[in-house]
Amino acid sequence: MKMLLRTKGITICLFFFVLSLAAAIEIPLSVAQLPTITEQSHTQIAYPFDEDFTIKCEARGNPQPAFNWTKDGKPFNLLSDPRIVATNNSGTFVIQNRGIITNFQGKYRCFASNVLGTAMSEEIELIVPSVPKFPKEKIEPLDVEHGDSVILHCNPPKGIPPLHIYWMNIDLQHIPQDERVSMSLKGDLYFANVEENDSRSDYCCFAAFPRLRTIVQKMPMMLKVSRFKHANDSGSPNAAVTKANFIKERKPRLLIPPESAGSSSSVTVIKGGVLLLECIAEGLPTPHLSWVKVTGNLPRDEPETENFGKILKIDQVTTADEGTYQCTASNPMGRAKHEFHVHVEEPPQWIKKPEGGVYSVGTNLVLLCEAIGNPEPTIQWKLNGMPIDTPDRVWVLPGRTFRGRISAREISLTNLQLQDSAVYQCEASNKHGTILASANVNVLNIAPLILTSDGENYAAVVGYSAFLHCEIFASPAADIRWTKDDSIEPLSTLRYELNKNGTLEIKETKKEDSGSYACWAANSVGKRAITANLDIRDATKLVVTPKNPRVLKSHSILLKCQAEYDSHLKHSFKLSWRKDGDELPVNSTEGGRIILDRDTLFISSVTQEDQGVYMCVARTSLDSVMAESRLIVLDVPDPPEDLQLSENQNRSIRLSWKAGASHNSPVNESIIEFEENRWEPGRWQELTRVLGNDTTALLSLAPYTNYQFHVISVNAVGRSQPSKPSLRYATPPAAPDKNPENIRVEASEPNEMVMKWEPLKPMERNGPGLEYKVSWRQRGVEADWNEEMVKKHSLTLRNTPTFVPYEIKVQAVNNLGSGPEPNITIGYSGEDVPDAAPSGVSVDIVNSTLVKVFWFGIPRDRVRGHLRGYKVSWWKTKSMLDGKRHHPEKHFLTFVGDRNYGMIPGLEPFSEFRLTVLAYNSKGDGPESSPVVFETPEGVPEQPRFLRILNFDKDSVTLSWGLPKKANGHLTGYILQYQMINETHEIGPLSDVSVTNRSTLSWRLSGLSSSTKYKFYVKACTVKGCGKPVTEEGLTMAQGTYAGIYDGISTQGWFIGLMCAIALLTLLLLTVCFVRRNKGGKYSVKEKEDLHPDPEAQSIKDEIFGEYSIPQLPHVIGSRLPIDPVRNLTCSI
Repeated sequence: MKMLLRTKGITICLFFFVLSLAAAIEIPLSVAQLPTITEQSHTQIAYPFDEDFTIKCEARGNPQPAFNWTKDGKPFNLLSDPRIVATNNSGTFVIQNRGIITNFQGKYRCFASNVLGTAMSEEIELIVPSVPKFPKEKIEPLDVEHGDSVILHCNPPKGIPPLHIYWMNIDLQHIPQDERVSMSLKGDLYFANVEENDSRSDYCCFAAFPRLRTIVQKMPMMLKVSRFKHANDSGSPNAAVTKANFIKERKPRLLIPPESAGSSSSVTVIKGGVLLLECIAEGLPTPHLSWVKVTGNLPRDEPETENFGKILKIDQVTTADEGTYQCTASNPMGRAKHEFHVHVEEPPQWIKKPEGGVYSVGTNLVLLCEAIGNPEPTIQWKLNGMPIDTPDRVWVLPGRTFRGRISAREISLTNLQLQDSAVYQCEASNKHGTILASANVNVLNIAPLILTSDGENYAAVVGYSAFLHCEIFASPAADIRWTKDDSIEPLSTLRYELNKNGTLEIKETKKEDSGSYACWAANSVGKRAITANLDIRDATKLVVTPKNPRVLKSHSILLKCQAEYDSHLKHSFKLSWRKDGDELPVNSTEGGRIILDRDTLFISSVTQEDQGVYMCVARTSLDSVMAESRLIVLDVPDPPEDLQLSENQNRSIRLSWKAGASHNSPVNESIIEFEENRWEPGRWQELTRVLGNDTTALLSLAPYTNYQFHVISVNAVGRSQPSKPSLRYATPPAAPDKNPENIRVEASEPNEMVMKWEPLKPMERNGPGLEYKVSWRQRGVEADWNEEMVKKHSLTLRNTPTFVPYEIKVQAVNNLGSGPEPNITIGYSGEDVPDAAPSGVSVDIVNSTLVKVFWFGIPRDRVRGHLRGYKVSWWKTKSMLDGKRHHPEKHFLTFVGDRNYGMIPGLEPFSEFRLTVLAYNSKGDGPESSPVVFETPEGVPEQPRFLRILNFDKDSVTLSWGLPKKANGHLTGYILQYQMINETHEIGPLSDVSVTNRSTLSWRLSGLSSSTKYKFYVKACTVKGCGKPVTEEGLTMAQGTYAGIYDGISTQGWFIGLMCAIALLTLLLLTVCFVRRNKGGKYSVKEKEDLHPDPEAQSIKDEIFGEYSIPQLPHVIGSRLPIDPVRNLTCSI
């Protein structure tokens, strides 16, 4: 909680920061200080192939340190040999590899000194190795007997380790080694017993020194193995030959360790190093080596052996590996043993090193130095490189008086003064090594030094922490405080935290934190201050869309990274993408399948490998934010695996399986399919479905089937591939479980009956030898069942009465028995057409186009089948208007079912008709009834054929119309109607004119308004009423203007001349056509033109022989064009 307490307007600080920073940071070089060794060499090897050797020693201090060296504990002058090249202001020197340099071998130590003290380096050993060589010597051949033990000594020269020794022949092929022949750790070749095939003259020992890049070879050695020795050397064939050690079987004898070492020996090993214990024995047969730990804790792991069991090896030795180890060499003749008492020692290691620092005048000091090792290390203290090992004594050293108290483990000083500044060294040593630790005690009394530059500018983003630096060095320790802007009160709320190094941390920054800050540092010697400026920027915001999308495999996905950032940070703003923490390259990957373009990431043809967490990372110079979206790839499940069959029964079995990967969409169903190899091998059929994610199902099976199964998993994406098939399972045969279905009698001849049914499916047969037992008898007649066995799925009975009901049963039978008792089905024998016509046919007139017909149906026994319905036929005989007879054109309607009436629509009014009715069944139509004559009454006329405007005056118009296409009765006259209309087709009141003379086909309307558009209607009438009107529109003319089309155009001279020209041209063309046709031979002009088209002639023909009509003239009066005087004038060539 952020809180600021105020009392009477005075801010009270909750706390005041006081920190001691002097010991926490490095002393600035501007401050006087003791020397400190910053870099030094360690053990150095002067390889003969190097040009020079560098011995490093660097130090810092104020004043600048001076350097001097000791070699093997004695002063060493760098100017003593011209091959030494020293470096100015440095202790480093270089020895040039010229001439003999063995005199440079030794242990060096570097000292860096100034007026305040002396720093000392650890010892630096320089090793100058000699070039290893085998001595030139003559090696006498070895002549031994079969079974003797032999040692071939290598005695390699000394050199820089590691040393690798190889025994080879002159052709550089390795000498085979085994339990009988092996090489010791020193490189000698041991034969537990020799054989004749060990004889050779080129046993060569090679010593390799990798660090010296050198391999040297010993002179070849000859070994000759013989099975017999001669009694004398005369070579006489009669000389007696005696067997000498033909068989030298003997118990083992240890060669390493030698018998002179006794039955046990001690071995010391350095902790953390490698323990190697070696036993090599001779004997015949070849001894076998084994190892056991006699005393001490058991090893952590089974010890490792090498060299055919002759070397026991333990890596990373610990104190737990101490104890007694025993090696045993044994063969059938006996055994030999040796014990190794292993002691683990270690070089010195620090427990507590002395730590120096910066101290104020008057303070106290305790330096601790503790080390462990085996043997226990000795501790020696040094001051500025000089030993001080007597406790409770004031030591006077060159230029320095030591006032402290010293013990084996510590040095203490009280009331430190400036002259107590010195370098204290602690050395811990035992026979395995020496370690050195230095502590610089700097006693200083200086005012605060602020190492951070004044006026630094800082920036942070809202919500993040801001860090304002104020690095200080002071002795005594300085008090530090921060203030803001013009305030002198130190910053003190919980959001401000002063770190040990003087840095001010402002947590969860806000915009109002911007401003100027001051850092104040003060101690008893003086005080200092610096200022810092802070700007607060808007934090970067980031969102990735869509969030956690679920995408189908092989589809595409576009991820977009939407960012908001402070405008001041736009130059440093950068976006990058990561997948599962790994950065994605900017360029497209996988051949363009994944495209990264700044703030978008597009993945096409998504695969399962694309699934993961995609993170957009936005970076500015002040903040870094991340937003992620988990891409979930959906796919069909992997196929199920490991199908197992269990709980085998005659009619069931349990199928179990392991579900495949669901690919982020849970399995909601499993489809079990089967394949059988008897009826439809290779065809997989669905057996059942298991809902949810169950992985087992009890399957119901059919008899007499050899099954195998597979499973298909289904999720929301789709179906998996089928699993691998299960093992096959064959069910035993059984009698049928069901009988055929859909038993029926199909259409047949009148005196026969064809019974049919759906045969059993192959899987329903249940066994071999399937047949059908068909039973039938006439219904209503007491008689026994007739039966017949058939193999097909139909049976035809002949000589049956026409359309008689029968009871029918069909039962499935196989070699193992019959199916269940079948149900009885009723069927009828063959049908015949009806042999009677409907009677009592009558007609009721509904209107001029619709009548209702009535009849009496035929008796049931006359139908002779299943009655399908009735057909009504009718035809027109004459028109009542003109009395003309018409050619009969029959029409009919079918009325399904047993009914006795029907409606006949679409009749012509005012006409005479005849009508008949017949019954029909599945076999066909019966006889028609006697025709009934009826007449339709008059109706309303159809629309007049046309309506034309013949003439318009300023206030009148002449209309002409045609007769209706069908009058549908005697015309009584016409009704003319008209009304005004405007540009928007709004209409005025309708006016009527009755024309009672039915022969009148034109009428002049008067009393119209000039320059007005009208719409005209004409409809014909009979006594039944008037029909639909024909319409036309027109515009009256202004006064003195004629608008009638004939008066306005046909009376003009130019129009009359045009019509005459067209008539003359037509006559001329007809003449040309006639002449050409008589002279043209086999083909008409038209055909010749089609065969040899001429573009120009074709164009002329299109203009001359086309369909002619008067072009539409401008409709001056707004009426439609009247009948064309010339229309459809064509000439077919």
